[in-house]
Amino acid sequence: MIRYALQCEKDHEFDGWFPSSEGFDAQVAAGDVRCPHCGSPNVRKALMAPSIGKSTGKAASKDAAASTPAEMAQKMSMMMLALRKHVEENCDYVGDKFAEEARRIHYGESEHRDIYGEATPDEARELIEEGVEVAPLPVVPSRQSN
Repeated sequence: MIRYALQCEKDHEFDGWFPSSEGFDAQVAAGDVRCPHCGSPNVRKALMAPSIGKSTGKAASKDAAASTPAEMAQKMSMMMLALRKHVEENCDYVGDKFAEEARRIHYGESEHRDIYGEATPDEARELIEEGVEVAPLPVVPSRQSN
């Protein structure tokens, strides 16, 4: 199960549990996901912080209990690398035209598709102020050999 932080068109925030990302997409497309505050079916995923477990005695797994800060940093780095790889393999790269193309998609001037590219901090701020959903893609530093 996946827990998503959700938000409706009126910016009401709530959580939802789904069997998978595809399950979420299917339920939203069918109009089955509605805001519990206002009933709006116009629901989207909101930004959320990753859930990082804390070891709490017997309930914690041996793997989590044995994790050192260096091991946790390595796991986070691998997760960021996997996210970046997923985006690069499944989204269209639009380079420095990201802000322009994101607006076109948002306003229905271009066909909806998932994109990634570069934007300045000012461009990103303007997109967010316009209600365009954007999120930074993690930068994974390249390893240097000794």
